[in-house]
Amino acid sequence: MAAVAACMVAASGTYAAEWGPFEPGQPAVHPDAVAQAEAFLADWAGGRADSAGARTTSPDQAQKALRNFTAGLDITEPNLSAGAASAAKDGTVTVAFSAKMPVTGLGTWSYDSQIPVRRQEDGAWKVAWDLSLVHPRLSSTEKFRLQREDAGTSPVTDRTGQALNTDIGPSLKPVLAQIAQRAGAGPRGAIERVDRASGEVTATEAWFGKEDGAAGQSIRSTLDSRWQAAADQALAARAGGKDAALVALRIDNGEILAVANSPVGGFNRALSGTYAPGSTWKIVTTTGLLLGGSVKPDDVVDCPKYLTVGKEFHNVETSEFPGATFTKNFTESCNTGFISLRGKLGDSELGQVAGKYFGIGQRWNVGLPTFDGSVPAPSDQTEKAASMIGQGRVLGNPLTMASVAATAVSGTFHQPTITPDAEDRTTTTALPGEVVIQLRALMRATVTDGTARGLAGLPGNIGAKTGTAEVSESAPNNGWVVATRGNVAVAVVVEGGITGGSSAVPVVRHLLEALPHDPS
Repeated sequence: MAAVAACMVAASGTYAAEWGPFEPGQPAVHPDAVAQAEAFLADWAGGRADSAGARTTSPDQAQKALRNFTAGLDITEPNLSAGAASAAKDGTVTVAFSAKMPVTGLGTWSYDSQIPVRRQEDGAWKVAWDLSLVHPRLSSTEKFRLQREDAGTSPVTDRTGQALNTDIGPSLKPVLAQIAQRAGAGPRGAIERVDRASGEVTATEAWFGKEDGAAGQSIRSTLDSRWQAAADQALAARAGGKDAALVALRIDNGEILAVANSPVGGFNRALSGTYAPGSTWKIVTTTGLLLGGSVKPDDVVDCPKYLTVGKEFHNVETSEFPGATFTKNFTESCNTGFISLRGKLGDSELGQVAGKYFGIGQRWNVGLPTFDGSVPAPSDQTEKAASMIGQGRVLGNPLTMASVAATAVSGTFHQPTITPDAEDRTTTTALPGEVVIQLRALMRATVTDGTARGLAGLPGNIGAKTGTAEVSESAPNNGWVVATRGNVAVAVVVEGGITGGSSAVPVVRHLLEALPHDPS
């Protein structure tokens, strides 16, 4: 993180300095001065107080001040980004910067300041040290203090009013904390400016949390205790100890029934992860092809082992299906067959279809922080070929892909939500009925005759699409599956799972075996 912060400092500062041409009579900004300011910020952000202090005119004072500034404020990994630079007639170069100070458990304290840099007698540029460059209101008479406030606790309930806790599902711990905080029932606090001598508070610099929060009041979620418990159990039993994530949601309204992650205390990859969705994305690609009448399920689309479009693409285990129908390409997840149809879609059409019909790339208001998918226009034909099969720069996660599956079989996008009051600000168009019928049939055939046959035999009219997503040349592939049954859509990713059929499908089977009845 320190390295990232340092890179951000260097990148933004160089751009903003705008070295020449300058307005007539305006002193030039010396690049060495800007470089010294950027290096100072990089050292500060990286926790190298000694090195940062050595770049100033008062090394000892600077080192002490930089160390003491964040003491007691629970600040970790500050992000310091250089801005515009200007030069005064006396030769002083001033570099503006913005500071983002993450306060553990509360939020980010953001402010702006500036760094004066002056040429010394030996010709070197040094930061002209002053406490105010650390923060404009830091001085010899005033400093900052963190004040935390107990906002009380608020139980989060499932859709039926049952209290949720980690006994139901270990994955709930970070989810419940986020729901409570969004409702204003989370921790509150402030960065206060105080008199160094008396300790009296002179001002509040930053406030975290809601003044009128929901502390003490129960907070209702859309989660279902049965589905959440079964989701956690399915990952624990069938993900093989690998990093994995699962989302289950209602098809008719997008309400999230379960969010599960493995490991349980780690990153919420189910909602905020950024993955290549692999062949599960072929649902969207197929939609684009069907909408334009470019292909029909019974059309012959040859599936060779290899196809070169700038680079060599191949199928999983280099399988091939000569003379296959498009349906066969879908059910067996033929990469080369799909890539051969890339000319049937405009260069930006896949992203347009994803946004217009599936809401991908629009800003979702789920009720928790989420990544809502991204489908950039391809830069060349190789990237376009990759995007046809959910690779390249196409990104999603279990949340977005569960939603894709739900939209495909219902015809209508419903923004996923985890709190009932989450407002839908998206704008989408319903899929034509004929396209929906075709997508349902293709996903059902993938279970009965294709790569998701591991779900065959379960009660209910299950449809699915598996995916195998390349991560890098050296790392094992991620395994994917999306599935629908009744009124529920599920998506699972297993990192390093090799194939969706071997890694993700068993997780979904375990889940559906535990829950024979779908929510109505």
